Amino acid sequence: MEITELPNDKKIILFDGVCNLCNSSVQYVIQRDKKDEFRFVALQSDLGQKIIKHIGIASKNIDSIVLYLPGIAYYYKSSAVIEIAKSLQGFFNYGMLFRLLPNALRDVVYDYIARNRYKWYGKKESCMIPTPELKAKFL
Repeated sequence: MEITELPNDKKIILFDGVCNLCNSSVQYVIQRDKKDEFRFVALQSDLGQKIIKHIGIASKNIDSIVLYLPGIAYYYKSSAVIEIAKSLQGFFNYGMLFRLLPNALRDVVYDYIARNRYKWYGKKESCMIPTPELKAKFL
C-alpha cells in the first residue's frame, strides 16, 4: 500500500508490533472502537516506515506509538495516547485528565514506560498476525 492509498476517513495508529504492551493496547482500542475510526499499522512494517518518512519523523525518535490523521496532523508519545482516548468510550476516556499536565511532564512519564516496556511486558519475535475477523482493521 502507498501513502496515497491510505483511508482519509480513518485515524491510523502506528505501534510497535513486537511489544506486548503495545499489542495489548491495540486490542484494547479495537474493543472500544465503536465508531470504527481506527486502523493499525506496525511501525516495523514497510507501510509503517513509509508513513513515518512521509510525516517527517526520524525513525530513531519513534519508540512506540504515533497517531496519524491522513492529510491533517500527527501525534506521538503522550499526545497520541490522549488523542486516541478522546475517541474511546469507557474507563480509558479518563485518560483525558492527563491532558491537564504539561506535555513535557507527560512525555517524561511516557518515555520512562517506553524505555522499560520490553523488560516489564516482554516482546514477541515477530509482529502480531491479526485474526481473519480483525484483518480489515490492519493496513
